[in-house]
Amino acid sequence: MSSDTQIPALSDLDYIPYLDEGGNLPESLSGKIGVYAIFDQDKTMQLVNYSRDIYVSLKQHLVRQPQSCYWLKVTTIERPNRTRLETIRTVWIEENGEIPRGNGGDEGIWNNPIDAKKTMTDEDKATYNKSEELGQIKLLKKIARRVEAEILEQLNARGVQAEIRFNPKLKEKGLLDLK
Repeated sequence: MSSDTQIPALSDLDYIPYLDEGGNLPESLSGKIGVYAIFDQDKTMQLVNYSRDIYVSLKQHLVRQPQSCYWLKVTTIERPNRTRLETIRTVWIEENGEIPRGNGGDEGIWNNPIDAKKTMTDEDKATYNKSEELGQIKLLKKIARRVEAEILEQLNARGVQAEIRFNPKLKEKGLLDLK
């Protein structure tokens, strides 16, 4: 954590476990504005981003990329200031020496809703193409629920205790995002 005047060097910040021993995200970040860096098990940087509520953002990233969220480095600010947040993000990426996957080619899978349609089997696609609109919606919801179950299984294996609720309206479009 830091004050509003200096940009802390990434190397000066301690690693924080993404999940505590009880399987919870860092509650102290709930409602906090700031910049965070996410690291995998090997402490390789995966993403640097900023948020008006770091806790909510961390939960979204955990659902989207559970295999890549093991460690954090965070700095907070008191008042929203996009220019300052973007500057910190840029400085941290430069300090890292390379653009993390989540800020480069994999940006979409870190920041956008999960597209369950990508998991459609050939049989699913054939059924979808033969169906009327209501049948298509039902099929997309079924596929989204299947992907949701896989995600929840991965999170359970990690011991995640945070409540995970997906937006039911998006499932009709074959998308998964937290509510």
